Amino acid sequence: MSLAELEADLARQLDLIGHGGADWTRPRMHAEGHVYDVVIVGGGQSGLAAAFGLQRERISNVLVIDENPAGYEGPWETYARMITLRTPKDLTPIDFGVPALTYRAWWEAQHGAAGWAAVDKIARGDWMAYLRWYRRVLGLPVRNEAKLELIEPAGAGLHRLRLANGDGLLARKVVLATGIQGGGEWHTPPMVSRALPRHLYAHTSEPIDFARLGGKRIAILGGGASAFDNANAALTEGVGEVHIHIRRKVLPRINPIRFMERVGFTARYPALSDAEKYAVMHAFLGHNQPPTNDTFHRAAAWPGFALHLGSPWLGVEPHGEGARVTTPQGTFDYDFLILSTGLVSDPGLRPELRLLGDRIARWANRYSPPAGQENALIDAHPYLGPAFELLPRDPADSSLRGLFAFNYSALISLGLSASALSGLKNALPRLVKGLADQLFLDDRTALIADLIAYDEHEFVGQWPMPREAAE
Repeated sequence: MSLAELEADLARQLDLIGHGGADWTRPRMHAEGHVYDVVIVGGGQSGLAAAFGLQRERISNVLVIDENPAGYEGPWETYARMITLRTPKDLTPIDFGVPALTYRAWWEAQHGAAGWAAVDKIARGDWMAYLRWYRRVLGLPVRNEAKLELIEPAGAGLHRLRLANGDGLLARKVVLATGIQGGGEWHTPPMVSRALPRHLYAHTSEPIDFARLGGKRIAILGGGASAFDNANAALTEGVGEVHIHIRRKVLPRINPIRFMERVGFTARYPALSDAEKYAVMHAFLGHNQPPTNDTFHRAAAWPGFALHLGSPWLGVEPHGEGARVTTPQGTFDYDFLILSTGLVSDPGLRPELRLLGDRIARWANRYSPPAGQENALIDAHPYLGPAFELLPRDPADSSLRGLFAFNYSALISLGLSASALSGLKNALPRLVKGLADQLFLDDRTALIADLIAYDEHEFVGQWPMPREAAE
């Protein structure tokens, strides 16, 4: 089967399941212009799939916005530096059960069944190519180079989105499908940011000009998967030495996501109590996601690679044209530092939520763990409703209604959902149903009145039957 034949088969499958049809939502009128039923912020895998899920519910008055140029949404062609995805190749996260829309169908249409059998893990570039195809073949409405700067209440249950170019959008519902960093910000240790000029360090989430560092000696702080991804990328592009410093005395070896995938945690996690969720995520966050075995061995094979275990950074200072790092094992001099130090999830850190951040309920507002089990990282996460909706600290506050956090900050409330490919299969229907339910309930008075007044005749038979009809 060719790709063109697959696309024809996809069109047939969508027709067979009744995809599309007239919208049932009620148009809104506003002096400022068009009102969207839903604006999705972020055109990566989560945002695209959410838009398709809404189409399946006959909600097509939707717009996806993304700050990046077309084809460069999400991390895959920007800051992600792994060679392959870390997830199993046979996951079906964004196809909504439509066989011709799966990654495997797309791959086999180009490389055949034998090609699929030969794949170990999905190459990062191939996944991005699939997402570009997914967007095109479904005709999803995406507006690129549209950076959101502010969300503000617009009255009448609407939200106004201010864009960086000065444009404004109005929406009944807003979905923040903004990825890993979209629920807070990447973490840069103050010891680094306060001590060094900006040209001497970068976070793994940022663009890094490795060519400029050719032959240089650099250090990476952190021992998770992204640290080894960046080590490989740096050495591949000509960096002379890469030293990874890890606080732990042994490499992380356990990836709890694999267990959660096997036993139903990804689907059933939202059914847990708050106490159970807190305990699970306290354990989960205690594990750094380890590198894949192939990524580790690839890095370790480079002659310029070094690994320092039990080596937290105690101090950082400028030294010559580079930086000096102090550890329990002594001092080290480097030309450049890379920080693989993760992120902090807290809606108060998001600039687009600066008018609303103080109103958003956090876990610290809704649950108190037993003494000695407090976790500040968990406490700062938003406490979300069952469909990823942001909830207010004050139950009487309605300003947050219609705002949904479908990003990494949903981890504590709803588990591996928008925060991992393995969670999307179960999370997307939950999000779409929540959006559709809110849109319906917002209009229920008019819809019920219209139902009561409905008098369109479907049955047109008569009795006694006219003679000509009987004959």
